[in-house]
Amino acid sequence: MRIVRHVGVFGLRALLLALGVIASPLAEAQPAGTVPRLCFLTFDSGTLQSNRFGPFFQGLRDLGYVDGQTIAIDYLSADGDGERFSDLAAECLRLKADVIVVTTTPAARAAKQATQTIPIVMFLLGDPVATGLVTSLARPGGNVTGSTAMTSGLAAKRLELLTDAVPGISRVLVLSYLVDPIAKPQVKELQDAADALGVKLLVHDIRTADDLPAAFDAGAGERAQGVLTTAESIFAAQRQRVVQLAAQYRLPGLYPFRLIVDAGGLMAYDANTSSFQALTATYVDKILKGAKPFDLPVEQPTTFELIINLKTAKSLGLTMPAALLERADEVIE
Repeated sequence: MRIVRHVGVFGLRALLLALGVIASPLAEAQPAGTVPRLCFLTFDSGTLQSNRFGPFFQGLRDLGYVDGQTIAIDYLSADGDGERFSDLAAECLRLKADVIVVTTTPAARAAKQATQTIPIVMFLLGDPVATGLVTSLARPGGNVTGSTAMTSGLAAKRLELLTDAVPGISRVLVLSYLVDPIAKPQVKELQDAADALGVKLLVHDIRTADDLPAAFDAGAGERAQGVLTTAESIFAAQRQRVVQLAAQYRLPGLYPFRLIVDAGGLMAYDANTSSFQALTATYVDKILKGAKPFDLPVEQPTTFELIINLKTAKSLGLTMPAALLERADEVIE
């Protein structure tokens, strides 16, 4: 288990020092002179360094939470192993966290299993109803609330966009992290869409980063013409390796995270999450001020962005259809 406090690489420390966030389900009951404690659980510490969560931390800063002054924040990373979240959740309890912020569904499940009293704030997770984290989006129930980045049809839309980008594509390599409970529903949605589109999916389960080369090699043997990943944190954490392998095997890829396109991936279709990250910070603030998680509806995005990397398209010898470029929200040249 790894506990990261005040990570000081890539300029991250300056960002996180402004963070100062978190609280107690009964903030008014805290002894005078004490500060609330926030436990931030993430899949991989590299996602902190990438500034993936920057708008959330900025939102905390804007609300007046300063780490080490008005709040104490513990950054706990599973170091790329989702099965370690149970130990990290137990560590949050040992540290007497007042609020736990979770960035993956396995982390949320582990935290919920560890405590039914400490508030848990979801940070743009997958489908929290289907995975049993909340009763409904409008009335979460229990001690879990926050935001979800997943809406019905999103995985199918990504497959459709890939077929638009590569007309005639018939075989697609799908990388999925099936340890995460949000993976299987996405694969099922992709399969339903593939049947309608006349596309064969070549699904490979990725458990660790070391599984990626073999999956791409198998995809090449199965004559894959493109690649998709489902929306689990391992692919954001391993974006450089995914991008490198896609380039090596010359596979056009469409991804669920804008971060992967920034790293050189071809396309991403992602929720417009910046404002939602700031919104998630307000959940922490409300809870610290006495709000109960079961009274705070789970929020989900209503706008999505298509980002296309033309430099990558050129390196693949791929001419992007004009109609698709017109639909793009951002084109990287």
